[in-house]
Amino acid sequence: MIRLSKWLYGNASPIVIGAALISFFFPSLFSWVSGQTQTVVLGIIMLSMGLTLTPEDFKNLATRPLDICIGTLAQFTVMPLVAYLLWHTFGLPPALAVGIMLVGCCPGGVSSNIMSFLCHGDVAFSVGMTTVSTLLAPVVTPLLMLWLAGQTVEVDAIGMFINILIVTLIPVGAGFGLNVWLGHKPSFKTIQQIMPGVGVLALACIVGGVISVVQADIVKGGIGLFFLTFATVLCHNTLGYILGYAAGKLSKFSKAKNRTISIEVGMQNAGLATNLATNFFIATMPLAVVPCAISCVWHSISGTLLAGWFAKNDSKHEKQQ
Repeated sequence: MIRLSKWLYGNASPIVIGAALISFFFPSLFSWVSGQTQTVVLGIIMLSMGLTLTPEDFKNLATRPLDICIGTLAQFTVMPLVAYLLWHTFGLPPALAVGIMLVGCCPGGVSSNIMSFLCHGDVAFSVGMTTVSTLLAPVVTPLLMLWLAGQTVEVDAIGMFINILIVTLIPVGAGFGLNVWLGHKPSFKTIQQIMPGVGVLALACIVGGVISVVQADIVKGGIGLFFLTFATVLCHNTLGYILGYAAGKLSKFSKAKNRTISIEVGMQNAGLATNLATNFFIATMPLAVVPCAISCVWHSISGTLLAGWFAKNDSKHEKQQ
């Protein structure tokens, strides 16, 4: 099971892409991942994050508050504002605009931590940023959506607050509590090692479920809709990496921290964005979930590519020396 979990985590991108393709051609296979079921599946992903947190992680936050503050500020300014800019630059229709705004206003993605590890970044800093942005998300995400998109679409900020609280803080808190209580037991350590693989399968199910719901709308919109959405997601994600790295350089961070803040800012919790789009906008704007679903897939791919590029640069420099 541990080997299988490692394989799943190491192949997250193709697995999520595979789920999206299967769901597009056979939507009935993933139609069960909707409504409350989708919320539970996302909760499993957040639980897997909570299981990795230890009291030492929170002590680490206390020892480097300025770094975490800068990183979190970049997270919740760069991505929402870039999403808002792309919305108006590309002249996106309201549904797609809502989708990319949701991605921009969400906290950092859970998989960013492993990407930071792979590219020789500052993993403790990565965990700290993800933790703080996730803890702030129930308040910050709805407020950002209300501020940036509230004049164009109706935003249920209170409903979003409750939803994010349920699918993030509660499972993350439960995972942390279980780790503190049972972390010393060998059997629990085995469960911790299995959970990353479970998280990948859960994300694949969320993406598949979303694609199954909007498959007819995607087909109706044609290839133009797909490319417009993908171009928006690509620009959003890429600018997040670039501006995140720039924020680190301006703050005079080390190379490891610059890489970490780049990945943390660029990789969003698109699974949470997908859940919010499904719960609050799908009835009136079914296409709002499309940018979120594409972000789920693309962020995994781009994060892997960027981490690999950083690591490859290190190997080149080592050989030159």
